[in-house]
Amino acid sequence: MSDSTVIIKPAVKAARPGDGGLFPYAGGTPGVFDELALAGGRVRPHWQQFATAMEALGPAELAARWDNGQRILHEHGVTYNVYGDAQGQSRPWGLDLAPLLVSAADWARVEAGLRQRSRLLNRILADLYGGSQRLLRDGFLPPDLVYGNPGFLRTCRGMRPPKDVYVFLLGCDLARASDGGWWALADRTQAPSGAGYALENRTVISRILPEEFRDAQVRRLSDFFRRERELLTGLAPAGQSNPHVVLLTPGPLNETYFEHAYLARHLGFTLVEGADLTVRDRRVFLKTLDGLQPVDIILRRVDDGYCDPLELRGESFLGVPGLVEATRAGTVTIANALGSSLLESPAFLAFLPRICRHLLDEELLIPSAATWWCGQAAELRYVLEHLKDLVIKPTFGGANQQPKFGARLSAAELAELREQIRARPHLFVGQERVVLSRAPVWAGDHFEARAVVLRGYVANGGDAMAVLPGGLTRVGRTDEDPVVSMQSGGGSKDTWVLLSEQPQAAEATLATGHEPRPVPRGGTGVPSRTADSLFWLGRYAERLEQTLRLLRCALGRLSDESAREGSPELLALGGLLQGLQVLLPGEAGRNLHGREAQHRVLNLIYKPELTGSVRELLSRLRFLASAVRDRLSGDTWRILGRLEADARSRPGRLPLANASTLIHTLVFDLVAFSGVSQENMTRGHGWRLLDAGRRIERALSLLRLLAAALRVEGVEVRPARVLEPVLEIADSVLTYRRRFFAEAQVSETLELLLRDESNPRSLAFQLSALREHCLALPHPPAPAPPPVEWAHLEAMTDALSGPRWAALALVVDSDARTRPERLGVWLAESIRHLEAFSDGLTHRYFSHILPRVS
Repeated sequence: MSDSTVIIKPAVKAARPGDGGLFPYAGGTPGVFDELALAGGRVRPHWQQFATAMEALGPAELAARWDNGQRILHEHGVTYNVYGDAQGQSRPWGLDLAPLLVSAADWARVEAGLRQRSRLLNRILADLYGGSQRLLRDGFLPPDLVYGNPGFLRTCRGMRPPKDVYVFLLGCDLARASDGGWWALADRTQAPSGAGYALENRTVISRILPEEFRDAQVRRLSDFFRRERELLTGLAPAGQSNPHVVLLTPGPLNETYFEHAYLARHLGFTLVEGADLTVRDRRVFLKTLDGLQPVDIILRRVDDGYCDPLELRGESFLGVPGLVEATRAGTVTIANALGSSLLESPAFLAFLPRICRHLLDEELLIPSAATWWCGQAAELRYVLEHLKDLVIKPTFGGANQQPKFGARLSAAELAELREQIRARPHLFVGQERVVLSRAPVWAGDHFEARAVVLRGYVANGGDAMAVLPGGLTRVGRTDEDPVVSMQSGGGSKDTWVLLSEQPQAAEATLATGHEPRPVPRGGTGVPSRTADSLFWLGRYAERLEQTLRLLRCALGRLSDESAREGSPELLALGGLLQGLQVLLPGEAGRNLHGREAQHRVLNLIYKPELTGSVRELLSRLRFLASAVRDRLSGDTWRILGRLEADARSRPGRLPLANASTLIHTLVFDLVAFSGVSQENMTRGHGWRLLDAGRRIERALSLLRLLAAALRVEGVEVRPARVLEPVLEIADSVLTYRRRFFAEAQVSETLELLLRDESNPRSLAFQLSALREHCLALPHPPAPAPPPVEWAHLEAMTDALSGPRWAALALVVDSDARTRPERLGVWLAESIRHLEAFSDGLTHRYFSHILPRVS
């Protein structure tokens, strides 16, 4: 035995904290394959180096590294959204500290089996959809299993994708039996998820275990995604050498939306929803600010039945009307092809061995778990006789239908299930229960053995394939849980496929000798929906910042040394807050020391259900940021994550003091978000609309603030006591003091906040920026009349520099009684112009009513 050989200490019921790094480890259960341990407690050879490294690190260091890993996941915003989950879109992705190690020789067998499976499943679909259906006529498949399957789309019969590739990306769930052999549990042929999460898992684990990852000589994942992109490009319609590829997602509420945005950004594809696409003359187009851009390939993550409300499910809002017809015309490639979900029925596993021999003249390299479809008489009898020993699955079940384990059912439940099967046998499948292998899982201060399932991935380009080296390993929630599922609370692992003893030669086989294909186009235009989301992301970010500055001013003056009850300063501020509808007339008037007023201010900070509150605006901000996640840099997303985390703090014993601290923190986070978006985003149409949203919201907030200040009445105070909080909220106090060396006066305040183009908080500054954005955004050619919204912008600009302002300024300086009325009319008119300008932008660039082909 070599010095590096690790011996597992005797298995215990539960590993005890503090006994060492990886050991003791509760593995070695009789009849269960342990990924780490051999019989007798010895570590498998390909785990030796990693196990030694874990032992050397020890529990304390491993716990610290895993804390860092969780922080990285949070910063990256990695989520897995489960419908109905209390955490909603914020449910964190479950990742384990320890990877699953697979030897080079072991993986070579898995890879060969995955390639064979991809060829076989594509041949089956080619026969059922594009061929003569010989498999049905010759008895290799029962007709009821095809024609009775909701996944068989009759409208797609006769449609043949390029190179007969129906399943471009195949996901196959694999498990080890007790003898160590791999078995296929299920095939994911429609839109398999998880490959993007596997890449993110690798990013996190390689950062927290960098030396261990380097020393293990693990096969890299990046080559697969490069090859996947090249293979997908090769499936473009005829004549498209540099195709435009989009990734079709159901939207931010989908459970795997993080992966959709992550892959779109990583692969360089445009992330779109169904509403972003339209079909004209049997051709698919992307609706952008620059007009309609043709789409050549759609990598879809929408279930095929929802892809076209005209020919498939009419109630769908996720698809594109006319998409099936465009596919039938051969003008667009959909991967995976519509109708490919047919093979996800577990009943097909029972027929694959015979079909493989028939179509490929080969035995299945990865056998399927023993399966019996109850639609056949002999199989039905077997399932009913062995019901207690089998796993019963629905033949055409959806994601919400869980399998039933006969061994876990009571006598009454077994009797009920038996009657259900007898009544409708074709709807049930019996499957042998595979005792899943176990692997070490970090449990906070020690390792435990948990069940694992590996999902492998194959990208099939027709004349070439690429297999992801490792795939996504999923882990059971507990050791007793028979279902390994992310939806039921399970986790995941990084998967390390180790190189052979000649790593350089092994890596060389991954390269191709062909000329690289052109990088697929991601589209030069910004989709209209994305532009809409960016615009409102800017507006809500600014609205939140202005709300925070307003509340900070109120809380700051409540704790000021002059903040005695009934003081002119507080009465003026109370009138201002009432004019802005922060305080309602029934809430003790302007008495900011009153319990109702303070309660209202705190509610605006902490109550998420209150419209316009800090947390309600944050939820809107989060949703909009999720919708454009593929457009935001990692730093931008980390700032948004920090903003959301900071906002979760709860008031303590001194709620007003805690609220002030919270507001300061959130303002700093928003300033950081604004700075990163200014510095990191390219000056394209998307950035301009994001910034235009901010400018419009800032201008509106300023105008409403001044209008509210004019409405303050019944306070026998100098104008400065109303104008000073206005300057503070507008972040212009220092500028005013340095320029005028006096307490706030009306005319000087209006000059600074309305007309001073050098003040980034002034109305003139916002109008100048909006004018620049309008000139850079797409607009009609010169002979056409200028956009309607330009007239509103010019009207506001002229009002600040023309005779009207000179006349208004004279009134401001000379007649205090008519000042509020005259100036209030002017402010109200400016607000109407700005709102009309915003509506004009929305109508022109987001509704996309008129077709404009670029």
